This record gives sequence, structure tokens and C-alpha cells, in this order.
Amino acid sequence: MQSADIAMYHAKNAGKGVYHFFDAAMMSAAAQRQAMERDLREAVTQQQFVLHYQPQLDAKGQCATGVEALIRWQKPHGELVFPNDFITLAEELGLIDDMGDWALRTACHTMGGWHRQGLTDLSVAVNLSAIQLRNARLPQRIALALRDSGLPPQALTLEITESVAMQDPQASIERLGAIRALGVRLAIDDFGTGYSSLAYLKRLPLDYLKLDRAFVQDLEADSNHAAIFAATIGLAHNLGLGVVAEGVETPGQQGYLANLGCDRFQGYLFSRAVPAAAALEWLVAHTANNAPAAPC
Repeated sequence: MQSADIAMYHAKNAGKGVYHFFDAAMMSAAAQRQAMERDLREAVTQQQFVLHYQPQLDAKGQCATGVEALIRWQKPHGELVFPNDFITLAEELGLIDDMGDWALRTACHTMGGWHRQGLTDLSVAVNLSAIQLRNARLPQRIALALRDSGLPPQALTLEITESVAMQDPQASIERLGAIRALGVRLAIDDFGTGYSSLAYLKRLPLDYLKLDRAFVQDLEADSNHAAIFAATIGLAHNLGLGVVAEGVETPGQQGYLANLGCDRFQGYLFSRAVPAAAALEWLVAHTANNAPAAPC
């Protein structure tokens, strides 16, 4: 019966009208998943997570304007697991609310501390999942994180993907409106990978669009991507939105995007996502040296 259940599970995951015969590889995969579930539940209970921070820079002055907080699962033996390998499972297991609340509070606490050290022009961006956005208590949780950290609301940006926003557009408009009323900024992440309705997009209380890295990577070689970027930047600016390009890795990409009017950059050309101490050191060093990437 166990073998049949495992084969049925694989068939369901493959889609409708599909069947699978059981084999030993399925048993191994099932055991690995079971171990992953157990470890992830323990990780949430024991808060085995860290945030790394990747700088965002102003496209005109080359000044650091903030950071994006990116969660990592740090296992007891030191291994770092990246979000693509555990976020989906955390959502399936109903763990994402607690995990997301921890990330929000930690990011606010970290940036609040940096503000008290004089870096008051910086903001922090935190990602929200679909499950978090559906939680009616989310605005209260955000308000509490801001209050406890002392971080001004305008120094916090919350990012959702366009696919999340479009799952229930009217509900998204209402929930995001309640969050925006706190003074928090909002951004659509990975823009260009979903299927947004422009009619709803203009109704969302947004401050920024983040252009997906997949388009940036092929920008110099693919004229279609360049045309998409130009049109998207023009659309965003006409709607009163700023534009952040993520995944910028070469000076050529940076120059091209700057010429198109992109407002902010984020990517390996400037810095990888690094632990809080290293991120602060990077910011302070650039500020002290009055380098092009110093906070404005």
C-alpha cells in the first residue's frame, strides 16, 4: 500500500491524466522529502534562519539607496540553503507565515539599527508570499515590526510578485491599500514573468516595479528584451512608479539600463547578498570614502 501511495503521489504531481509505476527511486525521493519536512519544521521552531542583504543603488548618482533582505536556512552544521530549495515546501506545510514574520521583524530590526548609526537614507526591502498577503493580520504584524524596531515606515519596502498580486486582484488591492496606509512602500517583484492585467496594475498602490533578471541577462544580445525594457520603464514612469532592475552583472547592462531611464540597480556588479555585518561594513566604507556608491 505504501508503494502504491507513493506512485499515486508522483502521478498527481505530474498533472491530470498521468499514471506512474512504483520504483525504488520514488521511495528514496519520498524519504528525502519526509526528512526535509522534519528538518524544516525544526528549523522554524528553532529559528535556524539568517538574512543576507544585497544593496540597491540609484541609477543617476550611483548612491546606495537601500538593501533587499534575502532569507537563508542555516542548518546546524553550517550549510546554507537558498530559498528556492525550501520556500515552496514551507508554503505547503503552512510554515511560511511564521518564517515570513521572522524575516520581516529581523529586517526591520537590522535596518533600524543602521539608522541609529547614521545611515538614515537607507531602506530595506522584504519579500511577501501569497499566503502572507492573504493573512488579514498582516498589516498589524507590519505595524508591530515597525514599532518594535523604531524603523520609519517609509524605510520599509514590501515586495510581492505579479503572479501573487494577480491571484485575487481585488483582494490584493484592498490588502495592499491597508499596508500602504501605514506609510510602507510597495513593489512588484520579477515584473515581466507573470500575466498582469494593466487595468489592475494601475489600481495597485505601488511605488516600484522590479524588472526580472532574466530580461537583464539577455539585454545586450536580444533586441526584443531591450524593447520590452524600454516599454516597461515608460509604462511605469507614466503610472508614477519607479523601476528597479535586478540581476545587473556587467557595466554594459548598467549603461544600457541607465540610458533607458531605469531608476535603481541591484546585482552582482555591485555586490552579492551578504550577511548583515558585511553589508554594514560595505555601506559604511563607501560612505566614509565618499565613493560613488555612498548613500545619498
